[in-house]
Amino acid sequence: MLTIKDLEVAYGDAVILRDIELEVNQGEIVALVGSNGAGKTTLLRTASGLHRAQSGSIHFEGKAIARWHPHRIVDAGLIQVAEGRKLFPHMTVLENLEMGSYIKRARAHRAESLERVFGLFPLLAERTGQDAGTLSGGEQQMLAIGRALMTQPSLLMLDEPSLGLAPLIVKDIFRVVEEISRDGTTVLIVEQNAMQALRLADRGYVLENGRVLMSGPSEEFFADELIRTAYLGL
Repeated sequence: MLTIKDLEVAYGDAVILRDIELEVNQGEIVALVGSNGAGKTTLLRTASGLHRAQSGSIHFEGKAIARWHPHRIVDAGLIQVAEGRKLFPHMTVLENLEMGSYIKRARAHRAESLERVFGLFPLLAERTGQDAGTLSGGEQQMLAIGRALMTQPSLLMLDEPSLGLAPLIVKDIFRVVEEISRDGTTVLIVEQNAMQALRLADRGYVLENGRVLMSGPSEEFFADELIRTAYLGL
């Protein structure tokens, strides 16, 4: 579904990503892990059209999207849940969810999308009239994922969904990601909790200093001594 080749991205004179090669196939969960500052968020923002690449190509479902505007990429079904959630804090839970279905193809399925989101996150159904800014961190993350699902994504990109959350909430978020995948949505997840992300994923990539250090099936990461020590704490 998503193919990135020879990608180079810079902020001014500082090159953040070099020679990036990455693929996400339909139905997969793919984990992107690495240390802080490795370029993981930059990669997602570039795929989303929020940052322009200096060179290389990005194809989504066979279409070259590297020069597309973000709204067109959203229309195509490639959706990102940003780090920090980026909710509308003074709008209610329901209003935030409805904003996720503003595009024409999603608007027609708003009722069934709401039913799906409330099935995944029953707590949100109890908070529909509550302002998003008054929710707990875990509830806000549920809402951010729910809003993204309202767009009916083909590929959902999650940027650090467990950041700052209590262990029990993290477990619930990962359970939901697995359920989203079983329902047919392809997932690319950037995650600080490398071990949990790789256990969830079919395949993984390690990003280090703006380059892909390793890629392959998830089980290979647990067998690699360098990865086990540097990223998995084993």
